[in-house]
Amino acid sequence: MKSNRQTETKKAQCTRCGECCAAAAPSLQKVDLPLFFDHVIDGTQLYTVRQGELVWDNVNDELDFTKNELIKFRDHESGNGCLLYDGHEKACSIYTDRPSQCRAFTCWNDEKFKDVFSGPKASREDIIKDPSLLQLISAHETKCSYRAISRHVKQIPELGEVAVQAILKILQYDQDIRQLTHEKLNIDPQELDFLFGRSLMETIHMFGLTVKQAADGSFLLTTEGEGC
Repeated sequence: MKSNRQTETKKAQCTRCGECCAAAAPSLQKVDLPLFFDHVIDGTQLYTVRQGELVWDNVNDELDFTKNELIKFRDHESGNGCLLYDGHEKACSIYTDRPSQCRAFTCWNDEKFKDVFSGPKASREDIIKDPSLLQLISAHETKCSYRAISRHVKQIPELGEVAVQAILKILQYDQDIRQLTHEKLNIDPQELDFLFGRSLMETIHMFGLTVKQAADGSFLLTTEGEGC
């Protein structure tokens, strides 16, 4: 008797099931930079995963801290996969110009995808040429690095409120620089996650913390599961 493995028909071509697009959005390699400069995509469709951020590694199927920044496409607001994927049409809105990772990915063999993914990644410095914006990004990286936050979190048992206030100061700076960039430079709010990475209000949970903003604009920092 033949085993199920022997009788199983092996998939060898795309059937447009949409599972890959619905699972996760791609990140940009350096070879994808023309998509930005030719205005196929723009900063409102992207966000930056900053160095030291805790993310799910789809290649190794595990949580890991990023060693280098990544530029990724946003997910749908529903959380169901890539922003560019139309689930009703089962098609990518920029299919003919899709990023290299998407071109390389096949669900029946991931070797080509791994080769592409291991190549040089696109960064904000590859895309942004405005010196003023680059200065703001550099200042934000210095003040709001995940390494600095991690250091303060580890100091909470020893320093208590002093360490908590240091974290809150970083959170406030992150919020202030986003508002300043939007108001003074007329930057689309949707582009801020590309310029500065996701808000620390959103990513602080990677340290087991949650933050709430009071009506007066101040922040309250708690451990996850702790009441206000």
